[in-house]
Amino acid sequence: MYGIQIPAAMFWSGGKDSAMALYKVLDAGQYQVRCLIVTINNELERVSMHGVRTELIERQAEAMNIPVHWMPVPSSTNHNAYEKALAETLEWLKSQGIEHVIFGDIFLEDLRQYRDRFLADAAMAGVYPLWKEDTGILAKHVTEVGINTMLVCVDGSKLSNSFAGRVFNEQLLRDLPPKVDPCGENGEFHTFVFDAPYFKAPIAITKGALVAKKYAGSEYEFWFLDIM
Repeated sequence: MYGIQIPAAMFWSGGKDSAMALYKVLDAGQYQVRCLIVTINNELERVSMHGVRTELIERQAEAMNIPVHWMPVPSSTNHNAYEKALAETLEWLKSQGIEHVIFGDIFLEDLRQYRDRFLADAAMAGVYPLWKEDTGILAKHVTEVGINTMLVCVDGSKLSNSFAGRVFNEQLLRDLPPKVDPCGENGEFHTFVFDAPYFKAPIAITKGALVAKKYAGSEYEFWFLDIM
């Protein structure tokens, strides 16, 4: 354990990779996670990545006793707007004495380079606790350490919509098609964590409607499970 912890922020999606990265950070003890940065759709007030309601993220934050800092972005795919929001968020973190940002990325090189470029411009550093881990081993580790999560969004070109709402466990991993990454690192699915070793108590959730959305240029649908 480290005597003096380094202040850090966690880019938090509410899903298993964020949760596993945080698990490793807390276990190592080098960083003090002072806030969760959550990207949300500023029109729908839902998490941009998978459409989870912001109140569920607030319940996660309460269970972990870590405050949330929202990073709102438009509904449209507007990279300039996203980058403006990111730059403002990093500037705010610096004003809070935070110069390290933790991510749950595993192997997407372009994404890491993109993040690191922005961090370097702000004289900040990225922390990647899961980087280059074998995703098959990592997926099993998620279940073994007690991170309980369910699929809330699936890419219809890769998975049947019947996977939405399923708990992420060993049976689900066995049922995934061979070309689907066990951690969904290529966007095949997204998850929501309802319990973890560092939660004060599990989060009770209710499954709502399963909603299909087709993006421009794609013949396949993405399936979003509304949870409450």
